[in-house]
Amino acid sequence: MPSSPSAPAPAPLPKAELHLHIEGTLEPELAFALARRNGIELPYADEDALRRAYSFADLQSFLNLYYALMAVLRTEDDFADLAHAYLARAKEQGVRHAEIFFDPQAHTARGVPIGTVIDGLARALDGAEEAYGISTRLIMCFLRDESAESALATFEAARPHLHRLTAVGLDSAEVGHPPSKFREVFALAREAGLKCVAHAGEEGPPAYVWEALDILGVDRIDHGVRCMEDEQLVARLVADQVPLTVCPLSNVRLRVIDDLADHPLPAMLDAGLLVTVNSDDPSYFGGYAEDNFRAVRDALGLDQETLRTLARNSFRAAFLDEAARARHLRDVDAHGA
Repeated sequence: MPSSPSAPAPAPLPKAELHLHIEGTLEPELAFALARRNGIELPYADEDALRRAYSFADLQSFLNLYYALMAVLRTEDDFADLAHAYLARAKEQGVRHAEIFFDPQAHTARGVPIGTVIDGLARALDGAEEAYGISTRLIMCFLRDESAESALATFEAARPHLHRLTAVGLDSAEVGHPPSKFREVFALAREAGLKCVAHAGEEGPPAYVWEALDILGVDRIDHGVRCMEDEQLVARLVADQVPLTVCPLSNVRLRVIDDLADHPLPAMLDAGLLVTVNSDDPSYFGGYAEDNFRAVRDALGLDQETLRTLARNSFRAAFLDEAARARHLRDVDAHGA
């Protein structure tokens, strides 16, 4: 007797993605396609060989490959194609709103003008709502292992494009590069009316989270899992409902946490923290937004209502107007009802 067709998988929860590096969505197939288009020889035999290279001992070993592969990104078309590829996957993963990081210094250091990067990304993002049903924001990050002077120069170079940006951020290798190093450029960003976010408390200590809050004046903390080592910090984050953009699969792949079953996400929720779940650099870390939701569901035994809370949190933490936020929250509540 023929087997009956299996039921279609349920649609993923509507969600916002708030911690996503567009350069970290570069899948091997696109990397090779862009390399061919730009006449670049990659040091891998094929896509499978490159995918096997996507294994890391720590943050630095990941960053070494991450920056090396950026060589294929040269033109506006390249950046537009990269963003389109992400948006297509994000739609399948239930993402309704995406706030996308990019690293201009990693491109300008290779001779790619900052306008090429921003205009290419914006070309894809401007049509994202119509093409994919995803609203977007663009967040320009400073590389913290570069100098404060380099960050300032990058900000000045971006001034003609600030109307394209919603926020500035701070990323790359955390240890030894405290947020306070970037006090001046974040002050300029706030003066320009931009929101501010910063990676803190991933590999770096809770003290970096305090600095991001009190010196940089950030609206959100990216990662922040090490806040749980400091009770006073947790109390502050809870009282002010500062969002934390946690990236579970990233935390495991970069050895921030050894086993997903030991992730502090449930304890963070129980403490009253405004936690969101995101994918970080999904092509490198083994999963996009819904993949992270499913992974924490399975590893941590999270029930559907907890997942719904995480989805609600993502919209509560997003840089949205209140009408859009309310609409998305209604969609979360109606999902599966």
